[in-house]
Amino acid sequence: MTAQERDEMAAEYVLGTLEARESDAARKLMARDAEFAQLVTDWEARLAPLLTLAAPEAPPPGLWARIEATLGDAQPARRVLRFSWRGFGLGASAVATGLAAFLVFRPPAAPPMMTVLLTSQDQSAFLVEAEHGQIRLAAVNPRGVEAGRVMQLWALPQGATAPTSLGLVPESGRLSVTPRGIRPAPGMLIEITLEPPGGSPTGRPTGPILFIGRLTAAGTS
Repeated sequence: MTAQERDEMAAEYVLGTLEARESDAARKLMARDAEFAQLVTDWEARLAPLLTLAAPEAPPPGLWARIEATLGDAQPARRVLRFSWRGFGLGASAVATGLAAFLVFRPPAAPPMMTVLLTSQDQSAFLVEAEHGQIRLAAVNPRGVEAGRVMQLWALPQGATAPTSLGLVPESGRLSVTPRGIRPAPGMLIEITLEPPGGSPTGRPTGPILFIGRLTAAGTS
């Protein structure tokens, strides 16, 4: 593995997003590789403070029994459960933990605004952080786009009548932009739409909304 792949593996191990086989491999690697074990320790220290960003919520009675009955040995079901954090009641904490990837360079002053962009099935897809007028986007569940189409990021401040384009989402799923004419604020709607090559020709969304979320100040309930 490259250094970046090792770091990503350590981060995903701490986040709990690795599959069982991958998680076992990570534990074995920790036992024999002190450098990798230190990467895991560093990620644990980096992510731990974010557990306070969302209040814990107990799952409904009987949920785990229904999950076990439904899951069986179906691998596709495991992959859905891997990303459907909200459906488990513990999703808010997991999403808040994942936002640590953005906070490495954040000064310890006022908390940023954050949101997770969800699909219509409430599956997490992108993490967003807004701070000092800048909006940063990163994919947590990378996915392709149908041929001949692109994804475009938009922001809709409260009270605005039309969204403002923040640019096209690159294949990496990562984007950092300082929008002109608007300033990120709690309640601002962030969405990603499917558009023709080069983006919307009208300056307004023309395709369906793929992912959507609303900015909230970190640490608020």
